Amino acid sequence: MPPIAGFRREANMFVEGSAAGLRADEFVLSNLSPSVAQRRFALGVVLVLLVVFVIVAGPLSGLPLRRVDAFIPAYGTAIFVIDSITAALLFAQFSVLRSHALLALANGYFLTALIAIPWTLTFPGILAPEGGLGGGLQSTVWLYVLSHAGFALFAIAYTLLKDADAMGALSPRSIRARVFTTVGSVTALVCCATVFVTAGHAFLPRIMLDTAEVSYLWYYVVGPMAGLFVVALVLLWLRHRSVLDLWLMLVLFAYIIEIALTAFPIPYRFSVGWYAGRVYGVFSGSFVLLTLMKEVTMLYGELLRAVVAQRREREVRLLTGDAVAATVAHEIKQPLSAMTMDASTSLRWLDRATPNIDEAKAALQQIVNNGHRMGAVIDNIRTLFKTESRIRTSLDLNNLIREALALVRYDLQKHRVAVQTDYNQSLPPVEGNEVQLQQVLVNLITNAIDSMATEDGDRVLSLRSKVCDSSSLMVSVEDVGKGVEPSAIDLIFKPQFTTKVHGMGMGLSICRSIIDAHGGQLWVTANLPRGAIFHFTLPAHRQH
Repeated sequence: MPPIAGFRREANMFVEGSAAGLRADEFVLSNLSPSVAQRRFALGVVLVLLVVFVIVAGPLSGLPLRRVDAFIPAYGTAIFVIDSITAALLFAQFSVLRSHALLALANGYFLTALIAIPWTLTFPGILAPEGGLGGGLQSTVWLYVLSHAGFALFAIAYTLLKDADAMGALSPRSIRARVFTTVGSVTALVCCATVFVTAGHAFLPRIMLDTAEVSYLWYYVVGPMAGLFVVALVLLWLRHRSVLDLWLMLVLFAYIIEIALTAFPIPYRFSVGWYAGRVYGVFSGSFVLLTLMKEVTMLYGELLRAVVAQRREREVRLLTGDAVAATVAHEIKQPLSAMTMDASTSLRWLDRATPNIDEAKAALQQIVNNGHRMGAVIDNIRTLFKTESRIRTSLDLNNLIREALALVRYDLQKHRVAVQTDYNQSLPPVEGNEVQLQQVLVNLITNAIDSMATEDGDRVLSLRSKVCDSSSLMVSVEDVGKGVEPSAIDLIFKPQFTTKVHGMGMGLSICRSIIDAHGGQLWVTANLPRGAIFHFTLPAHRQH
């Protein structure tokens, strides 16, 4: 592929990648469809939760455990931190997507985070023997019920609001006001509930008989509370579509198992089931948080790649412009030089005492020929930007070499370069673009002339054509100039790399691109004791 076309394609790829990298419907968790691998992983988590539940409710149910006072504040802090961060991330997504469902779910997590504070402070034995904040034995358990029932109701609201229209017409200020209003409402609700269960703990149904033992009334509370989670889980199962839905179902399932562990096999605080239930509570809150954090990291990575792509795009555009300018200048420089020399020659023939009309006409004809060639070169450069197939014909490789030598004959004469040719007269034809292949030969010959121009001694340019193998031909352009430094062999074919003082670094890059486009190869070897040999191969024309 020609270098300019390659630069252009790379730029287009970066533009498309930048535009596609920031589409909300493709990368936002609440819209992204779960993959097969994610579904399988979720199923694996469900199986692990069930296996642990069976073990805890079975073989480990009779294992005696003692009270660990440090466990309660650690658990409450973990719930507060995890659910607060989850709520903050969901509020942030709501501010972008303006979804009623996300607002409801965010408030559900905010509710559980806030209730974790009074639940910890009112737990018997933390601040007072029967509960802090002026509460009693019933305060903590009813805060637990309100927290779980409230989250289940918010999860049901999330499911029912999934298909509601987004708040697209609201301004950013209105969205912030909506967030602050709901946060304030949930905060007020938690404060009122805390005051009610602490100041009025004596009027609450007696679920706790003492700081550890639970009464039979607990079963009448556990049933409806678990039922809310079952309803939320079933509704979400029927309407789930996104990764967020998948992980929220896992959260609801973990809550159901947690509630079951508080009643089975022994409804007793500080039992194996009770401790396991608290661990389930931490895990259930972590599912969505970890997924949201992964999404934030992914979106940050997409944003970073988009920014880098935009910068790279600007660099590619600049490089493409430089390449176009250098290619045009490089390719028309030689025909212009030949035309100038032909014009000077024509003037000298006409300036004589007896003008040589025939020689002057021949020089003028060369000007016309070079003018046509320059037009063909410019048209060929334009084809680098086109995707349609370029015109290719069956060509005699030896004739192409002869025509290329004719185009540079004045440079050969000017620098006193002798030409030696070794043509294989039985070469099969090649299929290619005549102007492009002439460009390659003229560039290689001109480079050879330049390489020998400053060297003393004989200056000999050798061109050979031969059959390389059964399906390809090879041309060699050999000089006795200063050669190519070993460190530059891998660099001379790269765009804008040059060893010449006034070089543009595009000639060999263009040559290799043209040969590659024709299905051949171009490379360089040393010509001992001095000089370099440029070889290129072309596929032989196949007769159809």
